[in-house]
Amino acid sequence: SLLGFAQGLVWNTWGPIQNSARLAFGFSGWDIALLVFWGPIGFAPCFFFMWLMDKKGLRVTVLLTSSLMVLGAGLRCVPVSDLEIRKKLIHGGQLLNGLAGPTVMNAAPFLSTTWFSPDERATATAIASLLNYLGSAAAFLVGPLVVPPPNGTAQVAAPSNTQHIKDRIEAVLYAEFGMVSLIFSAALAYFPSRPPFPPSVAAASQRLSYRRSFCRLLSNFRFLMIALAYAIPLGVFSGWSGVLDLILTPIHVSQVDAGWIGFWSIVGGCVVGIAMARFADFIRGMLKFILLLLLSGATLASTWFTLTCLTSVTHLPLTTATLYTSCILLGIFLNSSVPIFFELFVETVYPVPEGISCGVVTFLSNVFMGVLLFFLTFYHTEFSWFNWCLPGSCLLSLLLILCFRESYDRLYLDVVVSV
Repeated sequence: SLLGFAQGLVWNTWGPIQNSARLAFGFSGWDIALLVFWGPIGFAPCFFFMWLMDKKGLRVTVLLTSSLMVLGAGLRCVPVSDLEIRKKLIHGGQLLNGLAGPTVMNAAPFLSTTWFSPDERATATAIASLLNYLGSAAAFLVGPLVVPPPNGTAQVAAPSNTQHIKDRIEAVLYAEFGMVSLIFSAALAYFPSRPPFPPSVAAASQRLSYRRSFCRLLSNFRFLMIALAYAIPLGVFSGWSGVLDLILTPIHVSQVDAGWIGFWSIVGGCVVGIAMARFADFIRGMLKFILLLLLSGATLASTWFTLTCLTSVTHLPLTTATLYTSCILLGIFLNSSVPIFFELFVETVYPVPEGISCGVVTFLSNVFMGVLLFFLTFYHTEFSWFNWCLPGSCLLSLLLILCFRESYDRLYLDVVVSV
């Protein structure tokens, strides 16, 4: 969970302080978008990490992942005077951190099944998966509070102001490197792959092989339907939140306000997500109903935000309060749906290993996120098209969930067979 928190924090370092980074390191809008883009690119070897988790267990996978994060965070701290070389090192560090994404995103359901009983699994999945989002939220808070915004434009800023901003950014990079190194040291000292005794029948049962699992997933129409329902809106939202400051700058929202908006939207989603997961543990068999409620709210909130940004057309009031409210509601509804989706994936395709089923859907999510950010690198001067992608993706996901027929195969094994 802490590893996921650190990975999200490092990934989202630059978005909340993009104005300051432009001044201190000479980043362009293309650079800022690419720094976020390394996250989904890091999912390219996702299937290798899924195989490693299935064959070697959690310990080996977590140690490899954390070592990549340490190396990536260290590259960003190398003190090079040449700004071009420094930018390349920062991009390389972001890529290595992105390679940790498959593990921190996919391991949560596998970990909860391995270590927790049936009435605790959804809660454990929620905590382990949502702390990655909480790390992204912490970046919205830490970045703008530690790194001051430019005093005026980059062209007229004083050299002393530029150096001060650069020093503050480097302080953030060093702090993140220290935190990642500490987590790696703890995992190296003690991180077992499994408990001495399995906590449930499902934890002790035999899973399908790696090859048979993929055949089962690709031939399961219900799984493909629910996978798209997860991947499209969450991929779009992740890309959108990663460049939230870039989107809000044209409507005269400051870097600090954009950071607070992003922070509270993700924190709200984490709190509500854990509460929803705890509710799902107490009242089983309600995953589809919970998702319908959350996606309906996300569709309404994203539509409200998009129409508010088009104030010259819709004449809706564009105030800090409306932006805060719509963004926070959107984050609450979408982020809190992540653990519910994960549990529904595992229940739908059991006995496919949890890491493989969730790995496929997070890979798809990052594909959609990557495609969106790819277009953003070319069309980064106007963002109305980007905003309209949000309500469209949420509505499509809602329709897919409505047509989905749920089943609880793993829960049946634990409750009926064990009795």
